[in-house]
Amino acid sequence: MTEFTHFLSPFGCLRIEGSAAGISGVRMVSTKPCPAGPIPDVLRDCVLQLAEYFRGDREGFRLQLDFGDAPAFHQKVWQELLQIPYGRTTTYQAIAEKLGDKKAVRAVGQANRNNPIAIIVPCHRCIAKSGELQGYFYGLDMKRQLLELENPLSFARQGSLF
Repeated sequence: MTEFTHFLSPFGCLRIEGSAAGISGVRMVSTKPCPAGPIPDVLRDCVLQLAEYFRGDREGFRLQLDFGDAPAFHQKVWQELLQIPYGRTTTYQAIAEKLGDKKAVRAVGQANRNNPIAIIVPCHRCIAKSGELQGYFYGLDMKRQLLELENPLSFARQGSLF
């Protein structure tokens, strides 16, 4: 049975879903205010680890994930995303090449766009081959802020020179 709870992140309200099989969803929702309520036991570790992550006290998640019946290619991409170290990035191209098809860059982007477990499966760490931020379901501003949280020296906003 899938259970859910809500978590107020620095970016807004996250809906967390999961069951004994693992976490199956972490998504931004526009619910205001973010609903409070009991946290089901199967989601407690996820809530605690997300809180630690946003405080800057956690660099990796130790959670069972449940991708359900998502397409096999998407699951392979998400597994590659899980290998990107905290504070680092890789490119859509590099993931396509790791999966054996350098022409699958757009398919990798689509898998990222369909990632049901935001932040924990770090699709925000995937950038364009040029080094530019590109594509994030919740917008490039949030993508930059997540990268800045993880690596402020590389992704901090530059101040005006004037």
